[in-house]
Amino acid sequence: MPYTDAVIHEIQRMGDIVPLNLFRTVNKDTLLGKYTIPKGTTILPTLSSVLHDESMWETPHSFNPQHFLNQDGKFRKREAFLPFSAGKRVCLGEQLARMELFLFFTSLLQRFSFSPPPGEQPSLEFMLGATRCPKP
Repeated sequence: MPYTDAVIHEIQRMGDIVPLNLFRTVNKDTLLGKYTIPKGTTILPTLSSVLHDESMWETPHSFNPQHFLNQDGKFRKREAFLPFSAGKRVCLGEQLARMELFLFFTSLLQRFSFSPPPGEQPSLEFMLGATRCPKP
């Protein structure tokens, strides 16, 4: 089960379906690193920058469930894993979504076998718009 959970998390990390999140307004002067963001500034958080950060992930541009497993093969949480946003604006249904993803994914794997069409290999290429979606 830990490997299944790691695969689901890696699918979410690589899928990154809402890379730009939503606009936010800073409600007080905020210091971020060495930068000051003045109150009232509109910002657009980019979750992609965290989900594919080379300093946070061993292989940020490759599908690798090992990102979420420790040396003993047990599931490990990662600080840079933010598919449901972060802070006060994190998705309120995150726990329910995680549970539903796990149940749905495992029941599909129990009932079906998945493989690409003969002579084709799956690709991680995507089209970027309001969302990030796979190329046909």
